[in-house]
Amino acid sequence: MSSCYDGLLEGEDRALASGPLDALIARSERMTMAGFGPIVTYSRKVFIPLTKLCRDVCHYCTFASTPSRVDTAYMSREAVLAVARAGAAAGCREALFTLGDRPEARYAAAREALGQLGHSTTLSYVEEMARAVLDETGLLPHINAGLMDDADYAALRPVSASMGLMLETVSERLSQKGGPHHGSPDKWPAHRLASIEAAGRAAVPFTTGLLIGIGETREERIEALIAIRDLHRRYGHIQEVIIQNFRAKPGTLMVDHPEPSLEDHLWTIAMARLVLGPDMVIQAPPNLHAPEELAALLRAGVNDWGGVSPVTPDHVNPEAPWPHLALLEQATVAAGRVLRERLAIGPAYALEADRWSEPAIARKVRQSIDARGLPVTDGWHAGTGDLAPALASGGATAGSAEIDAIIAAARSGERLDEDAIIRLFEADGSHVEQITQAADRLRREVVGDAVTHVINRNINYTNICLYKCGFCAFSKGSTKAMRGPAYRLDLEEVGRRAAEAWDRGATEVCLQGGIHPDYDGNTYLSVIKAVRDAAPGIHIHAFSPLEVTHGATTLGLSLEDYLTQLRDAGLSTLPGTAAEILDDEIRDIICPDKLNTQEWLEVMRTAHRVGLRTTATIMYGHVEGYRHWARHLLRVRDLQVETGGFTEFVPLPFVHMEAPIWRKGRSRSGPSFRETILMHAVARLVLNPVIVNIQASWVKLGATGVAAALRAGVNDLGGTLMDESITRAAGGLNGQLCDPAQMAAYAAEAGRHSVQRTTLYGRVAARELEAAE
Repeated sequence: MSSCYDGLLEGEDRALASGPLDALIARSERMTMAGFGPIVTYSRKVFIPLTKLCRDVCHYCTFASTPSRVDTAYMSREAVLAVARAGAAAGCREALFTLGDRPEARYAAAREALGQLGHSTTLSYVEEMARAVLDETGLLPHINAGLMDDADYAALRPVSASMGLMLETVSERLSQKGGPHHGSPDKWPAHRLASIEAAGRAAVPFTTGLLIGIGETREERIEALIAIRDLHRRYGHIQEVIIQNFRAKPGTLMVDHPEPSLEDHLWTIAMARLVLGPDMVIQAPPNLHAPEELAALLRAGVNDWGGVSPVTPDHVNPEAPWPHLALLEQATVAAGRVLRERLAIGPAYALEADRWSEPAIARKVRQSIDARGLPVTDGWHAGTGDLAPALASGGATAGSAEIDAIIAAARSGERLDEDAIIRLFEADGSHVEQITQAADRLRREVVGDAVTHVINRNINYTNICLYKCGFCAFSKGSTKAMRGPAYRLDLEEVGRRAAEAWDRGATEVCLQGGIHPDYDGNTYLSVIKAVRDAAPGIHIHAFSPLEVTHGATTLGLSLEDYLTQLRDAGLSTLPGTAAEILDDEIRDIICPDKLNTQEWLEVMRTAHRVGLRTTATIMYGHVEGYRHWARHLLRVRDLQVETGGFTEFVPLPFVHMEAPIWRKGRSRSGPSFRETILMHAVARLVLNPVIVNIQASWVKLGATGVAAALRAGVNDLGGTLMDESITRAAGGLNGQLCDPAQMAAYAAEAGRHSVQRTTLYGRVAARELEAAE
């Protein structure tokens, strides 16, 4: 039997469109969860109605007005900035400019007002005001300015994070006499589609959508969705699609027009999901439905609530106040979802800010977001001494069974695949607690409740380095370095510090430095000799894989021959630093002249082969994504299965404050606290059972962060680090020494006990224990 949707839809979609609503919604919900999981986003914004004059006369609109009914044709600069500053003070991140379409084409009053403001067009004034808001308040402008062409988008793109224009409908009937768009030249579908296409050519992250219930048919709604889909396939610029339900408003020609039912709205949302696919953000305004109806919208395919303002009303729907954010979150959580703030530029576009934004916008966006493209709102940054925020979950989050299945596979020792690991890193809401508790149970079963540490001293013998890693604030290019003095310790001083560390109870010295232009392989052998002569009994944990490679290359030796020489000279173990992210896509950005992934792995493989144990690290939270984290963990795991040479895994969150790559606006501002805790917990699960020790860096996490990590699968706090300098050079504030008493306090805070260990996780001899007391 033929369907009224023949020619528009095919196969299953056509059957679902004509069939029971429950089946359609079930299909849409599965697609939404596949694309976005339980996350539902909203933008915390202010609304700036720059002008309510408009050349269109839509029969349902209460926003547009006439010169005789407004106090002023345009908001003044002072009024605009007052609203924006109030929004910034209230924690908003977006300024939504709403305005009528080219009122100067209809009203002399608009032309006169623009002239007094020094402008000839409304769009020119929009550009000035958006720039003022961006520069003076930091809010990211989103501009809804009506029909625009290529030149208009080019002018406004530098001062906006995104723009929008509702398609509303593709029905030309509605623009003819008797229709709601009659007398509104800007509402002809062909004109609006041309403007949306021009936004695609300009690479503008764009919001569009449908207004349903104004007289269009369901077939015409599908035609509009297909038009949007086809434009997005061509340009990739549609960041979200709004499915807005018509509301009859007093004082309009359509005051008696029937409003669409909830079921009709749900049908259209679900059809939008089917037509536009699992990855399209679909929005419905939460203030146009009763709170008890919001869960139904989510099930139908909504994954975004749009803009919600704690400062300004919805000027387009003034009769419908925004729900309080607490109520919106409550309704979202009750539906098994997690409410999270987003920017004016959607997450997927924020992660590609260089493509979708001008440089000044891209910098601001990049420094605001986590690896999901969502703004970091927890107020925590690695190395700053910030108090760790609570990771409250609210109610039970949908999708827990999937998380349980991944956890079960990890506990059994199975090698997880990339997608499963990414799913763990994407966890939010109650899933975070689900993962951290599982990791901590596994920790207890594998290594018990002791929190171990080693008494050690850092000796960074030079900060002069030939390499220019973008994340490193420690290294200096010469003795005339801009950021603090460059130095090079002589061998006598290296030996003195090692002897002093031994006398103070240290069992280990950790030696690393920059790649000094005068260093060769003999330099590192001399450093070992200096330490061994000064402190014969101390464990020498020294030399990153980059230093090892530099030493071998300068002497013309193979890695195996050189590592054997280092071992025979007294080297005990190697730190697994210089790993950063073990994926060359990222290394090409942050350290292009450094070891590549396979070279780092080969140093570790060779060290293990000659009997030298090593640690493994990851430095995360800068330019990489969850897929890169997954690849890193799997590469470490695979090498451990091959060699068994890693003693521990050490997550190191990026400390951004003084890092060159951050100061240039090329990186994020470190990981969020959620990401940081998940890194430790997920590492425990992914590396099970081949690496049993997961370490937290007290230097990076601070006291409260350490306590949280110890409840998320961590069993070791590393070294006491007399003279820690690398994190401090990056702007870290958490001190340079954590004595055994503080280690014990960290453990006690998590309800556990502290135990001193050797570098290789052995028992400490009586002499060292006595000296450390």
